[in-house]
Amino acid sequence: MSILRSMQIGVAGLRAHSEALGVAGDNIANVNTVGFKAQRGTFQDQLGRSIAGAGSDPTPGAGSRLAHIEQMWTQGALLTTDSPTDLALSGDGFFIVDGTVGGTTGRYFSRAGQFHIDADGQLVNPGGLRLQGYTAQPDGTMGSTLGNLTVTPGTIPANPTTEIQAAVNLDSNAQQPAPFDPTDPAGTSNFSNTVTVYDSLGNGHEITVYYAKNGPNSWEWHAMVDGGDLAGGTPGAPVEGASGTLTFTTDGRLDTESAGASSWDFIDAAPGQVITFDFGSSVTGDLGDGLDGSTQFASPSTTTGLSQDGFAAGSVAGISIGPDGRITGIFNNGQQRAIGQVAVASFGSVEGLARGGQGLWHATEESGQALVGAAETGGRGSVVAGALEQSNVDLGAEFVNLISYQRGFQANSRVITTADEMYGELVNLKR
Repeated sequence: MSILRSMQIGVAGLRAHSEALGVAGDNIANVNTVGFKAQRGTFQDQLGRSIAGAGSDPTPGAGSRLAHIEQMWTQGALLTTDSPTDLALSGDGFFIVDGTVGGTTGRYFSRAGQFHIDADGQLVNPGGLRLQGYTAQPDGTMGSTLGNLTVTPGTIPANPTTEIQAAVNLDSNAQQPAPFDPTDPAGTSNFSNTVTVYDSLGNGHEITVYYAKNGPNSWEWHAMVDGGDLAGGTPGAPVEGASGTLTFTTDGRLDTESAGASSWDFIDAAPGQVITFDFGSSVTGDLGDGLDGSTQFASPSTTTGLSQDGFAAGSVAGISIGPDGRITGIFNNGQQRAIGQVAVASFGSVEGLARGGQGLWHATEESGQALVGAAETGGRGSVVAGALEQSNVDLGAEFVNLISYQRGFQANSRVITTADEMYGELVNLKR
């Protein structure tokens, strides 16, 4: 092996270790970069000539080179944050973002889940790239078209009340009061409860239901509202909008329930609003057990359940994101509705993904096409809201690598120095 070849081998070693030092330095620089995946350099020896032309002589070496920079896809630690729009993936997969990076518009993939809601109500990352997912349909199911996720869909309209469900226990030992008087409902009844209902405009109105015993195991009820809430009514004067009867078996079960006309003309709202009243599954009327709603036992009268199906208009006050990526909007009228679902991409070969900077990767022929679906399906990981995946860089290992690469660099520089000294001796032979 010639002296000149020795110098070239040393140069190859210097180049390889310099590049490896750059890989380690890049890892260390990104130790706090969210979603960063560490890399490692793979050294490979080089031949001085073709194997085919080596004959029976040993094939000479020509030093080393950094043949490949390998991406390490191990899971990074999850750091809990206070932001519900910070997302992390526990397991395999990538978030999908769309936008322009370095003048190139397209779809990119990332493990960095630092998202926030922009002025258009869309989830975007710090670079303005839009998170991709599926939009919820009116019935709550998810659409099949991938697109931008808008998490502030605007105001949901009011829903007028159509049904009130009440569950009460009426004291079987109660005394029968004077005949019910609409002008003095409290004084001519045994018990009452109040529920807020909503008209077609979303205005709330308090309906009070009065219960009066009218015989053994038999009660009547009267639903009333302040006249100031009704068209043509007088404020302060209660107006009856519905009434009916309840009967019970001798063991306290709800036997029958009946209701008369129920029509409410709330001010400025749609007239003739019909509201039905349900007091439980009666034995005779509904063929129920008579125990899942109203009862008549020898204990003080009390309300055990009260609900209605209306609500006022509302807008999104917050969101929550589940492990499957489903986004639920929390509205300021107390309602919750599915808004969308975060999409997750997987690949046949993640090693084939090309690094694009800014925590992004893009698909190549080696990685194959992105396989897009919901989290927790098809081997994809789960979404963790209010958390971020930290870099998977192991600082201890990187510092050991730095020392190893530094020593390798020094050793190769010594090869060049030694070869130079030998070259000098060779030149001095002429003296």
